[in-house]
Amino acid sequence: MKSDSKSPHATESSFSMDDFAKALEQHDYQFQKGQVVRGKVFQHDSNGAYVDIGGKSAAFMPMEEVSLRSHSDLAELLPLQEEQDFVIIKEQDADGQVTISRRQLEIQQVWERLAEMQENSQTLQVKVTGVNKGGVTVDVQGVRGFIPRSHLLERNDLDSLKGQTLSATFIEVDFSNNKLVLSNRLATRSASFSQLEVGQLVEGKVSGIKPFGLFVDLEGVSGLLHIKQISQKFIESLSSLFQVGQVIKAVIIDLDEGKGRISLSTRVLESYPGEMTEKMDEVMSNAEERANKAKGKLEE
Repeated sequence: MKSDSKSPHATESSFSMDDFAKALEQHDYQFQKGQVVRGKVFQHDSNGAYVDIGGKSAAFMPMEEVSLRSHSDLAELLPLQEEQDFVIIKEQDADGQVTISRRQLEIQQVWERLAEMQENSQTLQVKVTGVNKGGVTVDVQGVRGFIPRSHLLERNDLDSLKGQTLSATFIEVDFSNNKLVLSNRLATRSASFSQLEVGQLVEGKVSGIKPFGLFVDLEGVSGLLHIKQISQKFIESLSSLFQVGQVIKAVIIDLDEGKGRISLSTRVLESYPGEMTEKMDEVMSNAEERANKAKGKLEE
């Protein structure tokens, strides 16, 4: 029987190397926005740099996407033929060229570091770059952050904070929504709490008088001296005994950093019930000696 001239082998051999090359071109790398690629810079010009990332065309990196750091010398930041990582910020145009960035990759890395710092409850130094009605904008390792007015120690004259460096801790770190919110007040409170302990004698100024007790400013953090902790004797009116701005010494009887609560007592300094109301100056003048005696009782 005569065999068919169009055998399977004949069909395969008709697919030439030229056909194979065309097929490859049709399935060139599908570069996508957000994809991290590795490449080598092979040319600098006044607008940026051209990078070989293995595509049909060279990738282009505009000057403003070179780095988070201020720069003037491309050769120093992007040496020719040195392999580096980049991120695609614009997909292929009609010529197959993608736009890439090293700056955006650095920003991603900063966000990753900040998220890790948040997990570890770390504080950091940030520089105030701008002021608005709601608070201040800050530079956080090259990323823009925001501290609400309610989370600033200085809440009245925000303009005075421009250019200043503040301690801050994290409230929200959200890279996907480009949202970085920090607190100056909580960072200061955390630092202050680390220096406090139960039984310690502290000195502060009365910052508020309420029917239930006194608020005492302890260098940036507030302690509460409850009316029942002022004296062993009943007190009818706090405003007749204390005034805002008055310096007072008291013993810490409870600390709760999570809630930002410091509970104080002068009652433990009394030698007899009512001494704080009758001889407050005397109690304050030798408060340290009285506090040492009280500390032993608090630790029992």
